[in-house]
Amino acid sequence: MTAFAKLLAAARRRLAAAPRESLGEVVAPRRILGIPRAERIVPCGTAWHLGVLLLTDDAVLATGEIVRAHEDVRRGFAAESQRRRAEVAAAARRGGFAEGQTVHIGWRMLELPGGEDAAASDPLRLIDGVPSVRWSAGGGYVPLAAYLDERVGLLLEPPAGA
Repeated sequence: MTAFAKLLAAARRRLAAAPRESLGEVVAPRRILGIPRAERIVPCGTAWHLGVLLLTDDAVLATGEIVRAHEDVRRGFAAESQRRRAEVAAAARRGGFAEGQTVHIGWRMLELPGGEDAAASDPLRLIDGVPSVRWSAGGGYVPLAAYLDERVGLLLEPPAGA
């Protein structure tokens, strides 16, 4: 078992009773009589959300977009980005998620690095023999053990008002 796998297994044990968030996949439905139907986001599992990582029972994923499912209602928008987020939230609701439920989409599966040659875009890296994670695109790498300890602690005991 690699150092990455050991750290992630320990985090899973600590998180056993912690709440999970839903994972979703965008589905473009078939046309009916040539008429396109609205896309849906369908459930495809659950994971613990640990910052830039999503941890499932048997995998680690990179976080993508996070939305809350909401009914599709007609409203005016000041920006096109607001309109797009509302469309995504409505697609999650159409796909079967409860009103207000958090859904992760656009996530991607990560392979646990075995050496220094891991892809530069992945948040997980082995740096000088230490499993590390990049917690932001512009940030540097930090030891994965400390990162997981902090994130698991925040999930198990969130600060007041969070």
